[in-house]
Amino acid sequence: MPQRARTPHTHDRSAGGTGGSRSSGPRRSRRYGNRPAGRAVQGDFALPKTITPALAPVASFADLAMSAGLLATLGREGVTVPFPIQAATLPNSLAGRDVLGRGRTGSGKTLAFGLAVLDRTAGRRAEPRRPLALVLVPTRELAQQVTDALTPYARSVSLRLATVVGGMSIGRQAGQLRTGAEVVVATPGRLKDLIDRGDCRLDDIAVTVLDEADQMADMGFMPQVTALLDQVRPDGQRLLFSATLDRNVDRLVRTYLHDPVVHSVDPSAGAVTTMEHHVLHVHDADKHRTTTEIAARDGRVIMFLDTKHAVDRLTKHLLSNGVRAAALHGGKSQPQRTRTLAQFKKGQVTALVATNVAARGIHVDNLDLVVNVDPPTDHKDYLHRGGRTARAGESGSVVTLVTPDQRRGMSRLMASAGITPRIAQVRSGEAELSRITGAQAPSGVPVVIAAADVERPRGASSPSRGRRGRRGSYAGQGRPAGETAGRSAPSRRRFRPAA
Repeated sequence: MPQRARTPHTHDRSAGGTGGSRSSGPRRSRRYGNRPAGRAVQGDFALPKTITPALAPVASFADLAMSAGLLATLGREGVTVPFPIQAATLPNSLAGRDVLGRGRTGSGKTLAFGLAVLDRTAGRRAEPRRPLALVLVPTRELAQQVTDALTPYARSVSLRLATVVGGMSIGRQAGQLRTGAEVVVATPGRLKDLIDRGDCRLDDIAVTVLDEADQMADMGFMPQVTALLDQVRPDGQRLLFSATLDRNVDRLVRTYLHDPVVHSVDPSAGAVTTMEHHVLHVHDADKHRTTTEIAARDGRVIMFLDTKHAVDRLTKHLLSNGVRAAALHGGKSQPQRTRTLAQFKKGQVTALVATNVAARGIHVDNLDLVVNVDPPTDHKDYLHRGGRTARAGESGSVVTLVTPDQRRGMSRLMASAGITPRIAQVRSGEAELSRITGAQAPSGVPVVIAAADVERPRGASSPSRGRRGRRGSYAGQGRPAGETAGRSAPSRRRFRPAA
């Protein structure tokens, strides 16, 4: 039976900018099977061709038919010129079109979808347990980053945000939804739990965002994601943003997006002119010392390793040698992870030692170095790890330490990522290592990082014990919210993340 095309939303602010009532226009089937004739091959899979011509990009936010409150908040936040992905997608998403957006981490995707969600929801009030817009993300860290980035904008148009993630009190989150929230930022598992409890319904969701859809697929969330998408309004708007797109995401696009406007930027980190890529050949016996000297540099650094046990061992070693280091991995509780990230952002911790849990959704201003102590095994992991630096036009370097037996594999990975790195042979204590990374000898005086309480960002649900706090550092335009991963690399296919 042929599918009926969806009637495009009209941007009617008197109706809340959500396309009118549920009965207006034909309803779209949840399954989008009418693929356009011919598909343009670009990147990781064949991107769909847009049937309806897209609106032209804008040069400034003032050129958009957007709420005065949102425009004023952009000015207060110092956001004046839209990033390319925002300039290209916002005219179309504000008009109600489905959007497929691909851009590297740090390219401004959060405001690209966030402004559209808020503008098209403004003026409406949610009934208890029945939100109006949904942003699905793969991890807790990314959910909080998105909430932090959108909070000042939501406040300007009197919209209530609720963040629902695992590791925090489900009772408090249920209470937020029972009180009423127009926009929900959620991880799939916790949202499913709340729906199963009767604390949330998705019937009124008119705008749905999938952020980092490829990561949700990698983490095994796809069955939950599709089950949730089947519950939202079938005639609603869908926005899918990701740093990389693969065949799993292609299924989502073909099934749930209708005639999407496609904006795709080369996801290769090599396309970022402000980022340098270095492959440093090291000897096995010297790698540990080399790592320690890099960690002891002036300024902050994120160091990626494969397993949480390796992370804990290196962190303990660095602390004993005078480096202000802290560990971040999936074995830490959510309050511990929140505290560690806050300490790193404030400079109390200078070396963040992490598994891939920090590869997406972590944004830190002026972070100019990322080190792959253990080289990743997948080029997408490399791109997302590296995406923690050189964000929003800033400069930065990605350094990968490679032992002789890893050189061939690293060459293949770099080719897959489309990157031509600078290669050097280095040893600890040498000037070349210091020139590339800022490495220096550690003080050798053991340090202890105080486990001080970290005040909870506004919009987050509190753990069942603990105190309320003010909103943490803002991760918005110019300092865009990132996109995080929640797994340790070697076990990513077996790890079932808590959401």
